[in-house]
Amino acid sequence: MEVERALADLGLGRRIEASVPVTGGCISSGARIDTDSGKALFLKWNPSSPPGMFEAEAEGLDALADASAVRVPRSFAWRDEPTAWILMEFITQSPANRDAEQALGRGLADLHAHRVGERFGWERDNWIGSLVQRNTPSEDWGGFWREHRIEPQLALARRSGFARDAVFDALIDIIPGSLSDVAQPQLVHGDLWSGHWFVSDRNEPVVIDPAAYRGHGEVDLAMSELFGGFGEAFYDAYREVQPIPSAYTSYRRDLYQLYYLLAHVNLFGGAYEVPALRAARRVLSEVG
Repeated sequence: MEVERALADLGLGRRIEASVPVTGGCISSGARIDTDSGKALFLKWNPSSPPGMFEAEAEGLDALADASAVRVPRSFAWRDEPTAWILMEFITQSPANRDAEQALGRGLADLHAHRVGERFGWERDNWIGSLVQRNTPSEDWGGFWREHRIEPQLALARRSGFARDAVFDALIDIIPGSLSDVAQPQLVHGDLWSGHWFVSDRNEPVVIDPAAYRGHGEVDLAMSELFGGFGEAFYDAYREVQPIPSAYTSYRRDLYQLYYLLAHVNLFGGAYEVPALRAARRVLSEVG
């Protein structure tokens, strides 16, 4: 078995003694595995994932770990075939609490302050859910957000008969100018909703399943607010480290959430079309 060969190569054991399913993912399956060496590890697999998906996840985890801002599981190994899988550190979960939320807010602000170069994007494309996320490097954040975030999701939605309203075309035209003041790339998690963080048995916040790239930290804030699940302690702690400008609440939150809303249209259907349209209209009312 490929996983057991990887365990042996890494010195983590030779056999899987037990496996316990771990729920929560909507794209891949996961389980805690216990090895004959006494190690507990987390195995995630997906028989239909495209080549490179788990490699990209491992690279994202490594990038977040290198920033030393918030804890992430260590990635050990991955394979593309015959069934794609990734093997990583298993971290025991504890109930969420205010202290951990505050620590997450501070950690996220520190992550966004981590210097990561001068160009937006990433060395490779990755995925948002099961959708390809293009990361062609660019020196222009507004152009990057239009060409590699909004336009691809809008085109995909329209091929399925959604998002036909002309408001989206008007929005496309104003994106570069509306983001022209964002000059310094920041490392972002890229998919920070409430299901992608938890509290460890050491009361540390842990983030998982990144879609990481060099972008604008407000993208993570916008995603965190889209579906809720983050308390005021999280945002207050973030602001203590890094102020949140008025442009975020005025229009950038909606512009960044629009990407995720269009992605949800493409992943889950038309229930997200109306929220996407509302977000686009709010941006145009402030900037257009």
